[in-house]
Amino acid sequence: MPTDNRVSTVLARRLGGELLRLRDAAGLTQPQAAQVLSATAAKIAKMERGWVPFRDPDIVALCKLYGVTDEAVVDSLLSLAKLDRERRKAKGWWQHSPNAGFMAEYIAMEDVATHVRTWQLSLIPGLLQTADYARALAVSDEFWQDPDDIERVVTVRVKRQQRLWSEKPLHVHAVIWEGALRQEVGGSTVIRAQLAHLLELAELPNVHIQVLPFRAGGHPCIVGPFNVVSFAEAGAVDVVHVDVIGSTVWVESRDESTVYSRYFDRTSRMSLAPRDSAELIEGIRRGLKA
Repeated sequence: MPTDNRVSTVLARRLGGELLRLRDAAGLTQPQAAQVLSATAAKIAKMERGWVPFRDPDIVALCKLYGVTDEAVVDSLLSLAKLDRERRKAKGWWQHSPNAGFMAEYIAMEDVATHVRTWQLSLIPGLLQTADYARALAVSDEFWQDPDDIERVVTVRVKRQQRLWSEKPLHVHAVIWEGALRQEVGGSTVIRAQLAHLLELAELPNVHIQVLPFRAGGHPCIVGPFNVVSFAEAGAVDVVHVDVIGSTVWVESRDESTVYSRYFDRTSRMSLAPRDSAELIEGIRRGLKA
């Protein structure tokens, strides 16, 4: 399997897909595209599959060959390439954590993101979890058997939260179904502390927490949870991360990510306002046995 920079990333796959679409629209082959770069068709194939980082001169040359005259389109591709290069070279803490595992790519994207919108049906969002709550989740998952591995998973989960207090803090908009607040993960003591932690985080200017109450009935996001990750670069397309049992789905196209954003916004409008959400969270917390 490719290592170092020779890895396929979400951002690079999206960029490669755009270049493939432009090449097909121009009616050109990979060997023809390779000629303008004085490269091989194999390199073009790797670029279109997101296996290698992109050089700005290569993108500009290919766009010219493909007849792309819209500067905004070229600039958006260059911005995406820059973001991917930064994400590859950033020696983030997650790269040294053997237990980041399947979350490594998501954590890396989260680390360079500006905003995350998260919708959760059955649990508290990872960025908002206490260590005890995260530990209880890991213990209940048969995948994690070794206590030391579980502690490392908890460390990864908690360390991600440093972005909430960083110099350029991550903005988080979380919509949580009421059922996740009432599920006594780890027992009443753990969930009471978790709910208190949510209330504290809700006081941060960059954290926006809403609760979708039971009484809301049917809603657009009833199928399952997801995260919408946004970036600062102008024209950068939101990336959607969907966890399902045994695998992870990335939604990388503008049209599809827009659908998720629209569903999130509709569900947010059906949810309680932040102040009312805090009152419900506090009511649930007070109702739990100590």
